[in-house]
Amino acid sequence: MQQYTVNKGDTLDRIAASRGLSRTHIINANPWVGEQPYLVPGQIIFLPSSPRRRYVIQPGDSPDKVAAAFRIQEASLFEMNPGLSRSYFPEGRVLVLPHAESDRIVRLEGEYGYRHLCRDIVRLSEAYPRLSSGTIGESVLGKPIPYVKIGNGKKAIHVNASIHANEWITTPCIMHFIEEYAAALKSGMRWNGYDPRQWFEQCTLWVVPMVNPDGVELVQEGVQPSNPYYGMLTAWNGGRSDYRHWKANINGVDLGDQFPAHWDEEVQRRGKKSPGPRDYAGTSPLSEPEAEALAAFTVKTSPDAAVSLHSQGQEIYWNYRNYEPKESREWSRRLGQASGYRPVKLEGSDAGYKDWFIQEFRRPGFTVEIGLGKNPLPLEDFDNIALETGLVVGELMSI
Repeated sequence: MQQYTVNKGDTLDRIAASRGLSRTHIINANPWVGEQPYLVPGQIIFLPSSPRRRYVIQPGDSPDKVAAAFRIQEASLFEMNPGLSRSYFPEGRVLVLPHAESDRIVRLEGEYGYRHLCRDIVRLSEAYPRLSSGTIGESVLGKPIPYVKIGNGKKAIHVNASIHANEWITTPCIMHFIEEYAAALKSGMRWNGYDPRQWFEQCTLWVVPMVNPDGVELVQEGVQPSNPYYGMLTAWNGGRSDYRHWKANINGVDLGDQFPAHWDEEVQRRGKKSPGPRDYAGTSPLSEPEAEALAAFTVKTSPDAAVSLHSQGQEIYWNYRNYEPKESREWSRRLGQASGYRPVKLEGSDAGYKDWFIQEFRRPGFTVEIGLGKNPLPLEDFDNIALETGLVVGELMSI
């Protein structure tokens, strides 16, 4: 049993992922941890030894078959099992398996947060020179809000994610697609039937993968008494210390209700008069730096179509007060056909990014609710919803 001191940014899932453990392993060794919504920096916990997977060599097995089945390297397999080789791999022998390896840059190591995003953008830019990045502005707490660009085509497509804090899984989903697109482009391979070279030549994809970094950090890590926002956040959260339901930015303003598209009517409909976890639209449209930066970036890049990623529901909202162009319905049908999501004509909602984009540009805009379940969506759903997210964006670039 190893003693570990919790650092800022640590969560149960992040510690477990880095040690080859599960969340349950840590809670079993530290029962009190399961009663806390968040770990506290400076807290001491005990980490059990990392359990090793084992496998009995079956008839017809070979080192390369076993390595492929468990996504490990042959060299690592031999290192864990001295005496074995390609020529000596006896049936019935019990193998100790190393942890699965991945050559992906974008991968979940517990909750995917702002520092993971910034790290991955740097790594992707180094690995794929045709990908570039920059920032659109800063959050309330001064975090630069990054964008990623890939493609040289005339048709501009905008995608944003994590407008709502507890919908942070939208960020690794779109980043996963960016990596797969860039890797397929570099290798000359097709991606799920699409030709990335055609995307690159015909489209410019602009992605703002985490609009609300302060809120995402709050949802994932909570807030400690030393934080200057602690008192206000605790009051706005009804005295609760668990922020996993929080959608707003750090000012308690819902960025999904911040855009100048019949904003006054949305304020009256919501009825929220003060900051809180969700639905408070602020003192005026674009009062929050995150929303203002996203709107300005959209105007600057003037996309031909836009997608705002949210979770959950497996639905695609494509209309807004009859401002949408006639092709929006058909495009939503194609996006739904590609992803398995249901196109929905939505009424009675205003002041969202998609609403403003359609009203401002009169071009196709979509809110895509990825995945199913309760936010934040479970990490084990990531592979499926990342693929669905990629299919939505890939189909939009192919129209």
